[in-house]
Amino acid sequence: MERVRDPKKLGFDPLRLARIKPWMQRYVDRGLVPGSAALIARRGELAYFDCAGSRDVEARKPWHRDTVVRMFSMSKPVTSVALMALYEETRIHLDDPIAVFLPEFKNQNVLVKGFANLDQTEPAKNPITVRHLLTHTSGLSYGIQAGPLGAAYGAEFSSGFAYGGLDKMVKRIAAFPLEFEPGERWHYSVATDVIGRIVEVVSGQTLDRFLAARIFEPLGMTETGFEVPDEAASRFASLYVTQAGGGMARLDAFDALTRRHGKVDTYLGGGGLVGTIDDYWRFGEMLRAGGAYRGERILSPRTIKLMASNHLPGDIASMGPATWAETSFHGVGFGLMGSVMLDPAKAQASATAGDYGWGGWASTFFWVSPKDDLVVVYFTQLAPSSALPLRKELRTLVHQALVG
Repeated sequence: MERVRDPKKLGFDPLRLARIKPWMQRYVDRGLVPGSAALIARRGELAYFDCAGSRDVEARKPWHRDTVVRMFSMSKPVTSVALMALYEETRIHLDDPIAVFLPEFKNQNVLVKGFANLDQTEPAKNPITVRHLLTHTSGLSYGIQAGPLGAAYGAEFSSGFAYGGLDKMVKRIAAFPLEFEPGERWHYSVATDVIGRIVEVVSGQTLDRFLAARIFEPLGMTETGFEVPDEAASRFASLYVTQAGGGMARLDAFDALTRRHGKVDTYLGGGGLVGTIDDYWRFGEMLRAGGAYRGERILSPRTIKLMASNHLPGDIASMGPATWAETSFHGVGFGLMGSVMLDPAKAQASATAGDYGWGGWASTFFWVSPKDDLVVVYFTQLAPSSALPLRKELRTLVHQALVG
């Protein structure tokens, strides 16, 4: 593991950085967060790392730097990078209809506006493209969304990580109507799981093998994958969920499911990865450095810049929800792998224009700042991510300590 460098030489005030550990500890002491870790790097060097609390509260196992967590939707940027590796080989184009690769998406139907019945549909005027999937403007949905389509997704995709294969799962997705015309709105969805299937079809490899060969092994992400190996089981953090009356409770049913006893049969590019904070830092460093890490090139600098640019006509709030989790979407755009900060004042966030990143359901998140030459990763295991203003507060703590 990389050791922490002199934060002053990296433009940080050490006394101000020291405010982060008490912030993490306060949430632990109040019984609101089981444990967490924060990692801050600048110019490729580690400026700060610390952790607090437990990876397993009941067993009193402390949170350490090598704790393994469920990344949930922090898997999405990784899968998007995989697809863009194929884009660079001209095997995929952003404007390709996805039915070119997945025939089950031919002749899609879309819900008729104003009707709550899933039977009230009409033929879609436009096909879903690869860009629509990457930017969450495809018309696909999630089981966590409100409305009849979200409810139908929730009922259909309730078996955790066992769908009988990503190919079978995607065919089930294609059988549903779309929420809206592709490109019309921003709507968070299973789109990145469909991207994972496209990677499989084009590459001829299962997603786990493609990610291992093209991203994890070159970057030295030895602790990241879709399964928790036996030797890492003791370091795997338990998952907790907030309670309506306050506090949190261990989510045993989900915890048992995600311990992955036995072989995973469905590699969810949108939410199936597990790994350590140092592994994700390596991924973030690759992005910050323009697509390469320690001599291993994953993507070109121009492709990273393309991915980190806003691909919406405006901010997310102008064509979708005003907020997501605890984060405002005013002044925030969306690229090909996550959100992009357009206007910090409009977003009411301590941030720098051009910052990009994403988070996961268990309150994990990361961002890369091209202008500040910064990578920040925060890991915990508290669901849902809307429960506490962790992302907003850590942004403030990082930026108030960045003085040079």
